[in-house]
Amino acid sequence: MQHLTPLSFLLASLFTICTGAGDWCYQSQFTCEHQCNGPVKWDHANAQCSGRSQSPINIVTKKTALDERLTPFQFGDYQHNFKSIIKNNGHSVSVSVPHLATIAAGNLATQYKAVQFHLHWGENGGPGSEHTVDGEQFPMELHIVHMKKDFTDLGKALGDPEGVAVLGFFYEESSSANKKYEPIINALKVIKTTGSNTSLSQISLEQLIPSEQSLTNYYRYKGSLTTPGCHEAVVWTVFEKPIPLSKTQLKAFSELQFQDGKPMTGTFRPVQPLNGRTVYRSGGAVLVASAALLMASVTMALGLPQYN
Repeated sequence: MQHLTPLSFLLASLFTICTGAGDWCYQSQFTCEHQCNGPVKWDHANAQCSGRSQSPINIVTKKTALDERLTPFQFGDYQHNFKSIIKNNGHSVSVSVPHLATIAAGNLATQYKAVQFHLHWGENGGPGSEHTVDGEQFPMELHIVHMKKDFTDLGKALGDPEGVAVLGFFYEESSSANKKYEPIINALKVIKTTGSNTSLSQISLEQLIPSEQSLTNYYRYKGSLTTPGCHEAVVWTVFEKPIPLSKTQLKAFSELQFQDGKPMTGTFRPVQPLNGRTVYRSGGAVLVASAALLMASVTMALGLPQYN
């Protein structure tokens, strides 16, 4: 669990001493010289940021409720290769996705189509995910944003309480580089300054995430966008299985720059109060393991031979 360090306490104090103004920003950007609306004052930038169903959250696994309706997802055209533009938008890096890729099942109300993906990270591979699990913060988090199939505009989808579905994936540090991420890592070198962009060579959503077979364990709750305007219109799915990236690959994101030229680090919103919401978990491997144990028990009870 990441505790409040003296430095983070000092930064938090600055928000109280200095009066935030102007556009919204992350805590890492705020100083008395560069005043902006940090996370604790995002409601000054947009009133919805003070709502009662905000994201991200800390997922307390012991308090999650098993929901057998959370079946494996159906991923449509996630393997489709596409070309796009990757952009440094001043808060993160984002990539638009053709609406060919879709998700369904997993107790979603309808089919959703992909719109874009973006990432949140810390500093040089340090803690930087938005969601946390039992207080643990991962180095980075991927958000793949989808909207209901009947919408043609994300803005309109945000007017529907379940208009948007976001898949969240954690990252973990690995001893070797993840070659599937090389197109993105290479592109970061070209888009260091805010507003810059470059063409992204052919890539698929499938190559960015763990294999479909390992995506049966996930958490589900109703929440919001994690940046202003903080619309409470998101069906969140946060997967347990992390994505491996090397230390060098993780650090590459910290070489990007905010608009003022400072390193783009700490691009995550602090976790928000749950306010009575229930976080659900899928059955996934738990059910598979239980079935295997039951079969083993029956076999032993009947005195049948066991085969490995």
